[in-house]
Amino acid sequence: MLGFSIVTGFYLLGLLLQTALHIPIPANVIGLILFTLSLFLKLVKLEWVEDAGQFLINHMLLFFTPFVVGTLVFFHYIGENSVQLLVSLFASTFGVLILTGWSVKLFKGKESSRHESS
Repeated sequence: MLGFSIVTGFYLLGLLLQTALHIPIPANVIGLILFTLSLFLKLVKLEWVEDAGQFLINHMLLFFTPFVVGTLVFFHYIGENSVQLLVSLFASTFGVLILTGWSVKLFKGKESSRHESS
C-alpha cells in the first residue's frame, strides 16, 4: 500500500507544480520525472514501490482501453485516409530507423578514431 501512496504522491506533486508554476507539461509527466529522479538519488527505495509498479504493469491493458474506444469514433476518418496514414506510418518508422543507424555509425566511427589516436 505504501507504493501506491508514493506513486500517487508524486503525481499530486506534479499536479501542484504544474498548476502553481504554469508549466506546459502534463502533471503526470512532471510527477514521473520527479519520481525517476528520486529513485536515482535513492530518496525512494525500489522495494517500496516494486509491488505497485508490478500491479500497474500487469494491468496496463486497462489503461489503453479508453484510447482504443476513443479511436472508434474516428473509424470512418481512418478508413477514408488509410493509404495516407499507412504511408506516413511506414515512412516515419523507416526514417527513424535509418537516422538511428546513421547516428550510431557516425558516433561509433568517432569513438574508434579517438581510441586509435590515443
